[in-house]
Amino acid sequence: MEHIRTPKVENVRLLDRSSGQRKASVGTLYLSATHTIFVENNPETRKETWVLHSMVSSVERPPTTPSGGQLILRCKDFRIFQIFIPQERDGLDVHASLARLSRPGVCKYSELYCLSFNPNVNKEEREESWNFIDLTADYKRMGVPNNLWVATAANGEYRVCDTYPSELFVPKSATPTIIVGSSRFRSRGRFPALSYFHQDTLAAVCRCSQPLSGFSGRCQEDEMMLQALMKSNPGSDYIYVVDTRPKLNAMANRAAGKGYENEDHYTNIKLQFIGIENIHVMRSSQQKIIDVGEMRSPSMTDFLWGLENSGWLKHIKAILDAGVFVARAVADEGVSVLVHCSDGWDRTAQACSVASILLDPYYRTIRGLMVLIERDWVSFGHKFSHRYAHLDRDPKEVSPVIDQFLECVWQLSEQFPCAFEFNERFLIAIHTHVYSCQYGTFLGNSQKERRDMRLHERTHSLWPQLWKDRGEYTNPLYKAELSQSQGVLRPNTSPYSCFWNIMFLLLYALFMLFLQSCMWKETVTEDKLMA
Repeated sequence: MEHIRTPKVENVRLLDRSSGQRKASVGTLYLSATHTIFVENNPETRKETWVLHSMVSSVERPPTTPSGGQLILRCKDFRIFQIFIPQERDGLDVHASLARLSRPGVCKYSELYCLSFNPNVNKEEREESWNFIDLTADYKRMGVPNNLWVATAANGEYRVCDTYPSELFVPKSATPTIIVGSSRFRSRGRFPALSYFHQDTLAAVCRCSQPLSGFSGRCQEDEMMLQALMKSNPGSDYIYVVDTRPKLNAMANRAAGKGYENEDHYTNIKLQFIGIENIHVMRSSQQKIIDVGEMRSPSMTDFLWGLENSGWLKHIKAILDAGVFVARAVADEGVSVLVHCSDGWDRTAQACSVASILLDPYYRTIRGLMVLIERDWVSFGHKFSHRYAHLDRDPKEVSPVIDQFLECVWQLSEQFPCAFEFNERFLIAIHTHVYSCQYGTFLGNSQKERRDMRLHERTHSLWPQLWKDRGEYTNPLYKAELSQSQGVLRPNTSPYSCFWNIMFLLLYALFMLFLQSCMWKETVTEDKLMA
């Protein structure tokens, strides 16, 4: 509260540009420790608009006009609010307050909303909420551990890699000596570990970071680790190593002593580059597409040019292509895949999680997507606090990595409208809470950081709340028994499929809703519907 100079301003006009509002509403503006609240003067509606401070990306103050000062609030969920304040002094105070409230200082986690958010649950319920997602149970569902993959205690207390989870699965033949040696040869110590096991083919999706190979370096333990990955799949005599970076980027890293696997040293691998750009390119791409959305009355030419110039759909296609390659290798060829980028917490998470959705129908359910995000993003050390600007840190660390993953899921749901239990509201809710800091789920950059901050004791988990509200997030077209909902998804990632198929699918969805409303005496199968 000490950052609030003026807690209440009257006769304020608010224009919600993101909702298409054409006329500003008049009312009173309130500043609390956590929210900016606008209450309309209209006694019949008294509509309230609440904006969480942690959702504010920037607060701009254009030059003052004769009618008063103006503030533009740009939010991380792409909402834009224009606030007109009649008195310049009040405008200055509100601007200064919001600029500080929306940007907690470096390491000031105590100022985040999740540490003051207090829903109506007792201590026992809060502690139980953190057990709602059980990753051990999900590995058991996959059939792990087994005679090929075992749990390792090597990273207990985060001794080997402080950004990895403490509980990991590795090939049975990977000894602690091999694990430690491999970690020393991998950036940030992120050695190869199991992400997903495919019971039908016994192939696996594993993840790590780039090797510290430089131009000629090699490591016997790391080569033995990749040999162990191959041996954990009896049906194949090689593995794919998928480097999700553009090859030129990976080659440039060799000058810094890093790089990629040398196929002369790793004789049992096939190296595949995908070409997903780095976080800086993605940040720029998102800003360009936001600029397109803010154009006033653009022509179709302006819109299409802006969309193309942003490169956004090109990047989405690259991520989908990575997931498709991994899924086909595992399901069709029966070959295990090791995925990495630079440090293994951005593009690697994208590729592994998209592949899991394509491979396993469970991750296309509401609970399953929660489990997947908890595993490949939260547990494996995606840098949430850095990527989504939870604190006032280096802006060059910010990038829409999980935004892109969620869009990939949406693109897949558009191609396979009956295969996903959840609707786009569910994806939007997850996106909102990645940024909101209302729950402790997406706070911090690793499991160890969250433990050290005692978030399980001080904050609440998001997942039980989303599960409680699952009625709002259920896709009416989802039918678990339909062939589309089972087995491996095989999407079309050609350029037109990421954009132009939407109208057809909308018509298809409306047709399906019509059929569901009919009182048919016979069961209508998916084959009949498609016919």
